[in-house]
Amino acid sequence: MTDEQDGAEATPRTRLFQFPGGVLELSRGDELDDYSGFYLEIRGHIALDGHEDRGAEMRYKATALGYLRTDVSGISQQWDESEIRRLATRYGYDFAGMVIYDPNSGRPPLARLKAQATRLDAEAVFVPSLEHFEGEAPGSLVQKLDVVTIHPEETYARRAMPPLRDLPPAKSDGA
Repeated sequence: MTDEQDGAEATPRTRLFQFPGGVLELSRGDELDDYSGFYLEIRGHIALDGHEDRGAEMRYKATALGYLRTDVSGISQQWDESEIRRLATRYGYDFAGMVIYDPNSGRPPLARLKAQATRLDAEAVFVPSLEHFEGEAPGSLVQKLDVVTIHPEETYARRAMPPLRDLPPAKSDGA
């Protein structure tokens, strides 16, 4: 095993296993970016028997992630996860996985979601409701991804969101 570090990223990675067409790595991030975990990268298209599958046609489907908070979903967490997968499939996305936030972890709530979305080049995130974002779709997230809620079924499209202002809004002079 060797430690590798990409010049573009500050996240140290340990290569666990390299195989023809891919790699399995362990990434160790700091507490603020929540970028830790195992990552499997597969390059090209290889059939399960190890031979290149020349008969398969590669099609592009936009990638989507699911996001939920354990404290909001509670005992209906599995139901929420299945509803997220169902709607993402219905919308025609390639569902890449679920990002589950537990407030007991003490980490920033959206850090892992943003990191995974960047890593997977995701186009959308599906959530059971806006309660999972504390009642409002975060502007910083909507600028990068489409946010789709299950209940009610609504889409917050990234192209429809005006750019975030750098300055706070002007205050009225009491008139």
